[in-house]
Amino acid sequence: MKYIGEHLLPGQLGHFLVVLSLVASLVATIAYFKASNASLPTEHDSWKKLARIAFMIDAGSVLAIFSIIFTLIANHFHEYFYAWNHSDRSLSPKYLLSSIWEGQEGSFLLWTFWHAVIGVVLIRTAKKWEAPVMTVISFAQLCLATMILGLYIFNVKVGSSPFLLTRHQFADAPIFSGPDYLSLPKIHNGNGLNQLLQNYWMVIHPPILFLGFASTIVPFAYSIAGLWKKDFSWTKPVLPWSLFSGGILGLGIMMGAAWAYESLTFGGYWAWDPVENASLVPWLVLVAGIHTLLIYNSTGHSLRATNVFFILAYLLVMYSTYLTRSGDLQDTSVHAFVDSGMNWQLRSWVFIFVVPALALLIARYKKIPHIAKEEEFNSREFWMFIGSLVLFLSAMAIIIPTSFPIFNTLFGTKLVIGEDKEFPYNRIQIFVAVVIGVLTAISQYLKYKNTSKAYFTKKLLWATVAAILISASISYFGHINYNKYGIGFLSAIHLALFAAVYAVVANAAYIYTGLNGKLKAAGASVAHLGFGLLLVGILISSSKKEVLSVNTFNPLNFGPDKPKEGFENLTLFRGVKTDMGTYWATYVKDSVSTNGRMTWFQVDMERKDGKDKFTLYPDLIRNTKGQEGMSNNPDSRHYLHKDIFSYVNHASSVQEGTDTAQFKNHVVKTGDTLFYSEGFMILDSVTVNPHDGKHQFTPRDTAIMANLSVYTKEQQKLSAKPVFYVRNNSAQYILDTLYSQGLAISLTRIADDKHLEISVKESSRLAPFLALKVLQFPFINLVWLGTVLMIAGFVMALIRRIKLL
Repeated sequence: MKYIGEHLLPGQLGHFLVVLSLVASLVATIAYFKASNASLPTEHDSWKKLARIAFMIDAGSVLAIFSIIFTLIANHFHEYFYAWNHSDRSLSPKYLLSSIWEGQEGSFLLWTFWHAVIGVVLIRTAKKWEAPVMTVISFAQLCLATMILGLYIFNVKVGSSPFLLTRHQFADAPIFSGPDYLSLPKIHNGNGLNQLLQNYWMVIHPPILFLGFASTIVPFAYSIAGLWKKDFSWTKPVLPWSLFSGGILGLGIMMGAAWAYESLTFGGYWAWDPVENASLVPWLVLVAGIHTLLIYNSTGHSLRATNVFFILAYLLVMYSTYLTRSGDLQDTSVHAFVDSGMNWQLRSWVFIFVVPALALLIARYKKIPHIAKEEEFNSREFWMFIGSLVLFLSAMAIIIPTSFPIFNTLFGTKLVIGEDKEFPYNRIQIFVAVVIGVLTAISQYLKYKNTSKAYFTKKLLWATVAAILISASISYFGHINYNKYGIGFLSAIHLALFAAVYAVVANAAYIYTGLNGKLKAAGASVAHLGFGLLLVGILISSSKKEVLSVNTFNPLNFGPDKPKEGFENLTLFRGVKTDMGTYWATYVKDSVSTNGRMTWFQVDMERKDGKDKFTLYPDLIRNTKGQEGMSNNPDSRHYLHKDIFSYVNHASSVQEGTDTAQFKNHVVKTGDTLFYSEGFMILDSVTVNPHDGKHQFTPRDTAIMANLSVYTKEQQKLSAKPVFYVRNNSAQYILDTLYSQGLAISLTRIADDKHLEISVKESSRLAPFLALKVLQFPFINLVWLGTVLMIAGFVMALIRRIKLL
């Protein structure tokens, strides 16, 4: 059958280029390997020339594949499953671009693209290390090319092709029985980019993060090359690359934290989500390797540790890739991909790097240059090594519990972190913060080899005193009294706060005194200062995080919060000004996007003292792909010293279906009790012809009001006063509605001289409402300022090291 409107040539060209990339990377790997082992210069040059040509073909193929996929998406060629599944006609150009890396195939391609860019730079700069280093990178390209191959070999699927046709993906679907399937709305419009990902962070965060992941291969490749060739002179040329990788990966991680804070509600910027952890762990190990590399370049110590850390950093990147793409974390993380049927390939990829790399490290370990004499206790290298070791142990303390789902899958165990998913990490990392904070403060005041006690004390005395005074003032006047986990953890918070302030003060002082204000040489100090400031921001914003939406009678416990936390969701009825402690909150209105997928809510906030008024616009997004239901998207009010952070857990306006709740009739007399799902009510008395501010009956009317006391399960007492009356020979009713309880109560008839019929309806649809959670993060801007300074320090150090080559 000839299908109308299909564009098959781009896909055919794309398939060809994927195969060409695979073959070219294989040729580059073999040729670079031959060049590395060549004994004659002419043989070396000949193989290297062939390898360069092959790698450039590979790089060109990857760029062309990338361009073709964007062309398919931008032109809405939905005959291709990848274009149909990850985009639609409503997307703006920036989201059409980011649609490329929504799927597994596109993210692997993005990774491959960055490897290609890095490889081209190394061809121009690596000099004598080009052949062995590029052997490793070319082999990595070969492995990545198989991930987008999409071929079956002996009924085994190898990779997943981004050029698969939609009608092949759904081969048995009736929709493809006609030649004009592309004109049908379902195919024509496209499946779309996940609504949650239609955010500017999706455009910039993944490319930066994947550049960080890809760049970790360079220190790894140099380390492998040194072990392979038994040549350990690679430590100076690799230092700028390791600084680049540490800086860009750290930036990518914190971009993700900012995205989580701004747009993806985890109740803040870090939730110890498994995928967040999987990106953090390689960075911690890489930073440990950077510090041991500095030690070796200055003293000759710690080259063994440097090899271990650089090799493990890249292996952990691959293991993290397996974690996030195997589907094993899909029940524990909103970031993780679902199982795509490529688990065997992912495991093979990890295995094929881990086993040879560790085997080579073990085989060459004793041949790595090593100074038998131990470092002096009062030397810079000793404490830098201790700090690196602490970073490595910190990484292990994170990756092991993160891997529990993998252990359970492979070994049938039932390991769990527990209901509280954050504290198991926090109780360990708080002490890591103490140690790293102090070492970050003191290490630069120490000299390599040996430091006199008098010199050290003189240099650090005033910085230490200032840090003690500042941190004590923050602890006392800032009321740092987070006692949720007891006095022990609170004490650790105060210690960590001192260590973080100490890092800031000591490094600022070092820039001024130790370096005489020479900023060109202050990269490390600026990075350390930024890291200290980041720690201060984390400690204060987390320990002083305050729930403003306290609701002591919260009956509408919706969203992810469990019952014990339900009092943190304030129920707001539209148009009703509601007490929220320091603030008045008013749910004003809501509006729906043109495609019906997003609902914005206008919530006016007003301080009770009248000093501040502002409006929040949190929204709910109807998930179009992946998880069903609605996802909340927060909004924040930013101040210099705090943020007011809000999100909607539930709203009546997004409930589907009609209200099917019915009135239930109860015949009662005075003193009787009626039960409902959230409490009970008692008929206290009956008033004939009530005359008050709400009702204006006269003696000539026939009216009865039932006076009921309603007792909630939160032990609150409310009142309801439904009325029955007769006017113009017609029975009339005046309902009384308790919106907070979802109750409508009616007095429907007089049964006899002692009994009344009370009708009760329970429904969450009685009035438009939303369940709002509002948090206050004090000094959250220190987190972002610290991040900027830390990354700036990496960049400054990188520029300086490049100039020193």
